[in-house]
Amino acid sequence: MKEKNVSIEEMEECVARFDNMKGASLAYLDQKIPGHAREIINLIDFRSMEANVIENIKNPDTLPHIKSPAFGFNLQFAHAEHGGGAALHSHETEEVFIPLIGPWSIYWMEDNSQRELVLNPFDVISVPTKIYRGFKYVGEERGTLLALIGGPDAGKIEWHPSVIEKARLTGLEIDKEGMLIEN
Repeated sequence: MKEKNVSIEEMEECVARFDNMKGASLAYLDQKIPGHAREIINLIDFRSMEANVIENIKNPDTLPHIKSPAFGFNLQFAHAEHGGGAALHSHETEEVFIPLIGPWSIYWMEDNSQRELVLNPFDVISVPTKIYRGFKYVGEERGTLLALIGGPDAGKIEWHPSVIEKARLTGLEIDKEGMLIEN
């Protein structure tokens, strides 16, 4: 392997400073549905915004904080108040959740029943592919969850039919390319 020289300035381009992070309150279809409000901070993303899982790529607050693309994963923070989090959705790849602040409920569908595990800070769960899953903050004040979506191609999010109907009532839909539309 040929050694690569990297300056401090070049390495700084690979750093996202927590104090400088700004997130998006509208990155996904479900974020206007009561109980699913959260701030999404896109840290590291796939090779292009079109290839990533974020549905509102027109919002500049959804741009990744680290500009160099990842090869095979997406990394995000989700901040939420008590009861906030993601509605039932599915991915073609695994999704890993790690609570950083407070306990988080990770829930999924098994047949027609919802199942749930509560994770505490630094617990780790890897949710299998092609199952509907969601998460919500069950602690006090504001919580933070680290989410890692695997690759190399995560595809677009598939929302549970009940989520799509509730989102329509808020004026949000997804187009054929998997992008958010505000009506």
